Order: sequence, then C-alpha cells, then structure tokens
Amino acid sequence: MNNRIIIIDGNSLLNRAYYAMQRPMITKEGLYTQGVYGFLNMLQKIKRDYESGYIIVAFDRKAPTFRHLEFEDYKAGRKKMPPELAMQLPLLKEVLEAMKIKILEIDGFEADDIIGTVSKVAEENELIPLIITGDKDELQLASNTTKVIITRKGISEFDIYDYDAMVEAYGFTPTQFIDYKGLMGDASDNIPGLPGVGEKTAKKLVQEYGSIENLLEHVEEIQNQRLRQIIEDNQQQARMSKRLATIVREVPIDIDFADYLWEEPDQNKLVELYLKLEFNSFLKKLTQPVHENVVAKKEYAPKASDSKASDSKGNVHDAQISFDSIASMDSVLGLSEFEKQTKVGAEVVIKVFGDGSHVKVPTVYGIALLTDQNFYFIQPTQGKDLGKVLNNKKIKLIGHDLKEDYYALFYLGMTKFNTRYDTAVAQYLLDSSRSNYSLKVLAQEYCREDLIEGEDLVASGYSWCNLVHLIQVIQEPRILSEGMAKIFEEVELQLIEPMAYLEYIGFAIDSIELNKTGTYINQKIEEITQKIYELTGETFNINSPAQLGPILFDKLGLPTGKKTKTGYSTNAEVLENLRDQHDIIPLILDYRMLTKLRGTYIDGLLPLIHQDGKIHAHFNQTVAATGRISSNEPNLQNIPIRQEPGRSIRKAFIPSSKDYILMGADYSQIELRILAHLSQDPALIDAFNSGEDIHKITAARVLGVPEDQITIADRTKAKAVNFGVIYGMSAFGLSNELNIPRKEAETYINEYFAKHQKVKTYMDSLVASAKELGYVTTILGRKRFIPEITASNYMVRQLGERLAMNSPIQGSAADIIKIAMIRVYLDLRDGGFQSRLILQVHDELIIEVHKDEIEKVTKILKDGMEHAITLDVKVDAALHQGQNWYDLK
Repeated sequence: MNNRIIIIDGNSLLNRAYYAMQRPMITKEGLYTQGVYGFLNMLQKIKRDYESGYIIVAFDRKAPTFRHLEFEDYKAGRKKMPPELAMQLPLLKEVLEAMKIKILEIDGFEADDIIGTVSKVAEENELIPLIITGDKDELQLASNTTKVIITRKGISEFDIYDYDAMVEAYGFTPTQFIDYKGLMGDASDNIPGLPGVGEKTAKKLVQEYGSIENLLEHVEEIQNQRLRQIIEDNQQQARMSKRLATIVREVPIDIDFADYLWEEPDQNKLVELYLKLEFNSFLKKLTQPVHENVVAKKEYAPKASDSKASDSKGNVHDAQISFDSIASMDSVLGLSEFEKQTKVGAEVVIKVFGDGSHVKVPTVYGIALLTDQNFYFIQPTQGKDLGKVLNNKKIKLIGHDLKEDYYALFYLGMTKFNTRYDTAVAQYLLDSSRSNYSLKVLAQEYCREDLIEGEDLVASGYSWCNLVHLIQVIQEPRILSEGMAKIFEEVELQLIEPMAYLEYIGFAIDSIELNKTGTYINQKIEEITQKIYELTGETFNINSPAQLGPILFDKLGLPTGKKTKTGYSTNAEVLENLRDQHDIIPLILDYRMLTKLRGTYIDGLLPLIHQDGKIHAHFNQTVAATGRISSNEPNLQNIPIRQEPGRSIRKAFIPSSKDYILMGADYSQIELRILAHLSQDPALIDAFNSGEDIHKITAARVLGVPEDQITIADRTKAKAVNFGVIYGMSAFGLSNELNIPRKEAETYINEYFAKHQKVKTYMDSLVASAKELGYVTTILGRKRFIPEITASNYMVRQLGERLAMNSPIQGSAADIIKIAMIRVYLDLRDGGFQSRLILQVHDELIIEVHKDEIEKVTKILKDGMEHAITLDVKVDAALHQGQNWYDLK
C-alpha cells in the first residue's frame, strides 16, 4: 500500500476553482457548476501526478471557531461567498461522497486545524502527508515529511514546499511562518498584526529574533525608534495575532486511516450526479454499464410493457420501444436478407462508415442496419443496391447525425430519404446550448454505456445502432412533453436531407478568379505596408504587437489603452478607439482585414476545392443555440461583404456550367417583421403592410426628422436603433455603435419605446417569462433555456435578459428560413428540375438555375420564401440573378 496521504483544503480549492474559470458553467436547471468542475479536474491531476493510498478533504463549517471567541472581529469584513459559489459546496460534497472520499469537518475549528491534526497524526503513523491548498497559512505545516502544495494560476499549476523549500523561499522555518504572519497580520482573515509592519519588516524581524516572544524580550535592542514604539505599544496584539495565525494540531477527532483509503467510487451515484451537473467529460470516463435498457451483444431489449425510461430531468415515462427485440450478433446478415425480411415502411437504424471527405468522393467502408429482428452489415460494393432497396421499401431511417450518413449515401446514388428520427438533432432541440452532441457522450448520459469504436466495423456498427435505438426510447417522450414534436418532425428532421444535399452538390469555384483576387489583395497589402513604414520611418513586423505597440505609443506618442504583462495592447478595440488620432491607424486596420482575407479565403479556400472543382462546405444543424444553420470548412456565411476586397471573393463562386445562372433570394428585414408580429405593435404592422421604409419611419418618429429631410446618416442611425431594440442593446452599446454621446443614445431608445409601447411591453414580458420558466420560445415552439437570467452577477444577468429578448426573434427567423429551404428543396427535387439549391446563408437561399427553368424556379423560390409562414405582416423576399455570387447583391 502506498503510504502517501492526500489532504485537501476543500473550501480553498473550491474557491480557487470557481474564480479560475473564465466564464460561468450553468446547467439547464440553473445550477452553477464551474467550481465543482475545476475542483474535480484538480483532483484528477493530483491523483495522476501524486500516487497515494489515502485521501481526505477537510471543510470549514459556518459555526464560529475558538478564534472568533478570542477576537470578535476575526474574519470580519471578509467578502461574503457569492450564492453561485455557495450552491456548489453541497454539490461538491455529494460528488466526493459518491467517490467514497472521506470528508472531515467539525464545529469550532477550521479546515486548517483539521488538516494540521491529520497531517501530524499521519506523520506519527509513518505516512507521508501531501497537503493541497490555495492558502499560504498552511505553509507552517511543512516539514521534512509533510509537503504543502499551493495552487497558483487558478488550479493548473502548483508550488511545492517542504522544510528546506520554506527556508530557501522565506529565509526562516515553517514554524516561524506563524510569527511572520502574526507580525504583519492578514487582511483576508482580519488578523491585525502590528500596525505599519509589512512583509519586509516582518521577515527581517523573524530572521533576526526567531519568534515574537523573543522579539518582545529584546524590543529595547530595536534601533528604529518608530518601530520599537509600535512593538512596545502592541505587545498583546502581537501575541494574539500569533495565536490566531497558529493552526491547532490537536483537534478532537477520531482518526482511523482505514477510513481514508482510496476506494472504487459508487459508479451509479456518480453517473447520476454527472448527469445532473452535465459533466460530459467525466461521464465518458465511467465505464460500468448500469442502464436497465442496455443491451449487451447477446442480450435482448425489454418489451415496451416491461420497461420504464427516465429522462435527464428524472421524469419517468413508459418506454415506447418500437423494436420488440434486438438481434444479437451471433448471425450478421447481408443485403439480400435485408431486402427479403424487411417490411415496407419499416423503421431501421442506420450507420454509414466512411471517411467523410469533402475534397474527394468519400470512401464508404460499410453500412450497419438494425431492424426490429435483425442486424445487417452491408459491404461498400453493395452500397448502390442498398439505396434502391431503401427507396423502394420506403424505409424510415433512424440515426445519429444522419446528415453525415446521407452525404455518403448521395454519392452511392440515393436521391431521397425518409427520415424518422435523429438522436443528435433531438438532443439539440432539448438543449441547444451544449457544445457536444456526440453519440459517445449521449450514450453515457442516457445509457451509461460505452460506444464500441475500433477497426471491427461490424461490432462498432452494432454498438452504434443499438445505442441510437436506446437513446431514442428515452428522448422521444421528452420531445413530446416539452411541446417540440411539431418543430422536430416538420422542421428539424425534414432539414437533414437538404443540409446533406448542400454538402453533396457543392458550389463551383473559379480558381483562376480566386487567385486573381488573391493577387489584388497581395498588392493592396504591399501598398499599405509601405505607407505604414513611411509614416513610422522604419520597417518592423506589423503583425507583432510587441513591435507595433512601442511604435504607436512610444515613438508616435498615441494615447495608450490597455497594457498587458507582455506590453502594449494593440487589439481591434484599442485601435478603433484611436482611429481618428493618426493616419497610421486606419492603415493598420485595413492591413489586418486584408491579411485575414488572404489567410482565410484565399490561402484557406484553395486546399478545400474538391476534385470536381467545387467547394463542399460543411453545414451544421446543431451548433448555434438560436437555431440558425452555420457552416465551416469553409465558413461561407462569414465572407465579408461590407468592403470591396471581401465582396470580390464572391466573384470566384460561379455556376457549374454555362447552362446555369445563379439566383438568390433574401428576406427583407425579417427580424423586424417578426418583432412586429410578436409584439402586435400597430405602428410597425402598418408600416410593413403599407410597404414603407421602416428605417425612414423610425428616423421620423424617433429622431424627429421630417420625412422629406431624412439623410442617409439619419437612416443609418434609425437602423441601428431598430436592430438595437431587437438585441436588447443598452444606451452605452448604442452610443458606441453610432459614436454618439450616451445621453443622446438613451434619448433615442426612450423615444423608440414611447412611440412603440407594445414593443416595450413585449420585451418586458419576455424577460419576466424567462425568469419564471427558465426559457423562451420561438413562434414554432423552439425553446432556448436561459439560466443566466437568474444569476446574482449583474453582467451575467444582463446577458440573460438580452438573450431572452433576442432569442424568440432570431430563433423564429431561423425557423422560417429553414421551412423555406425545405420547401424549395423538395419542390425542385420532386418536380424533376435540373436546377438545384446550393447554399443557405443566414436569411438567403441560392439556387443554381438551369437557363431553361428560370421562370418556373423564380416562382418556386419566391413562393417558398414568402409563404414559409403566415405572419400579421407581409413577408418579402428580394430576388437577384447573376453569373457569380458577387452579382447577386
């Protein structure tokens, strides 16, 4: 047995972990968890780095200690623990109990005293104590045997002290650290010490006299008259401060080291807690399968009448298992058996194994299928035949992230899919704020089972399909109970095929034109570089803040903004604030914009061109919490359009042949129209339905400018006000946006709400509802959970209120474009058109239109966009045609 004992200062480490995290971690039920999460990460590091046989965690209790009885003001004035941290203390103790780690706490004593006592008794029993804390008070416990580890830089790095390290670092022994603390005091504990005596003086006195008692006996030897007088006048205070700083090592606790042994944790309890705390990374590390519905390779799933399933909120539902039994892997069947034994309209779980390549035709390694009776594995050479069977039998497909499967199946000749269920998309609807929807994570959350992954694709396919089925059993009742069945079935599931199709069909790109744009950008970068050198009188690395900072703030004398440990900050915010201070600043901002364009959209796009000469971007359905579709590799939605160099990149995106043109349609002010509909503000509804320019109307009403005198600048201000309202922008935010005084911005916002009282009432109702329910909903019932709205931290709470105001509007806009995308895609697919949908960007759809079909496709696109949903205001879509993407706007 390893004779090292880990002794952890629980309160100290939880506090360090809480403040070390850069942003709050909040579960969908509103639990703050970053302190517990950081603590457990630290615990893993300790366990990994310092092998030990024993462990305990000591905590303070709220009851006053003997120190409070001696000195009433002990720890007085200490900042109260924020409620977001206080709520985590019992959660941490629950986790530690599930880990079977001994917790020690006792009324009248602090955790330091418990740690001091345990470490002393441990040494007496020939154990090696290792004390983990963020508090330097415990340095007095260091010895030749006991090591004290102090966390620094949050909880990721440690300083280690034993007897020798203390002497080297401080110049005195661990025991003398008590005298040092007694002399200089401790503001955090409100230990007074000697007035005016700081670290340097305290250290010098301890090194010279050894202890407070010896110092007081030789006070007349002090040469400094002022210091001598301070010591003479405060002798009792010095002795009391030393007593307060002394850790008691005789706490009356029964110590049985057999209770402190590292043990195997209670897996079931830990899984339950990790689910509650949404600690997916820790869930992955738990391997014991305990879910009642988990099916081993040669077992059978329970019948629906026999099973219950609990969702992640603890609600129990009858498990509507669509499969009466799950086939074992004793006999794996092939395509011919699948065709013979599978009924028309059957539900089938599918997993396509492939490389997912977007720069060449993807390679498929095999396809796993699970029905109510059998498990099948289809070889890649039979993939095209499988597509015919799936289509002919109208098979209803179930899977996890089916878009990836459909992408590969398109290349195998499938043209349409009958989607029944997708566990990744379902989880996204249930919790849109999480970052990981992998089957591996969900398998642990729902089934407490590991996903089999490896070279054996048959075993991996069986594991995948089986787990998808089990997760569906538990998820589906939650989708129903949350009232999201309609948006799940009619929007999200129907969207999977069009998303996969966009990836499959791609967007043709003219590499010559792209290189031409790259050459132009390189020339502009070189011109700007030379101008910057001329203005500074020297050459330097413009990309280096370490070189740029001194040029701007020392040589040119510009007013400094932020200064970091490594020098002057030259980030975008700092430079924007200096834009009008010197001619060099706009040049640097342009230089950065151009180099980013070159790196991301010239150098970055060229390697992503598929062997067919197209860009096949990835489109993501489960990323944005608002419900919006996003794209990456490359991100086609973020190509800059406000400045010409960015816009010119779009010239390289072209039709795939001369028989086609590009046609795009984008919504006109869809979010403002949704605001009008949801708020029922009569002025907004009338303005939109009468076809008026909403920004000019706002300029007249809010800025007080007569309509016939409104300038472009006035309209720009009004536009910022309109969209600022949607995004919950404060007067401070609007003043920054428009570069106007804060008072003026506040006047605009107040005037807007005075003229649109229904909007104000609606926005206030969203915030109130979010506080009561914990979420807001879109027109179609999509939910966005907002735990931030009940935070005690003002900034976090303000973020929650902005999310509550914006999410129903932005989420509804996302729902509407999705419906339009589905309608247009299906009309083109089922109508036998050669034209095809090739891109979705925010509120815009782009179609590659065959020249013989322009008239019909124009009607399909306009109808699909404008009749995707019925609002109380007109929904307008503007259509454009061109020979490249640049021409569409």
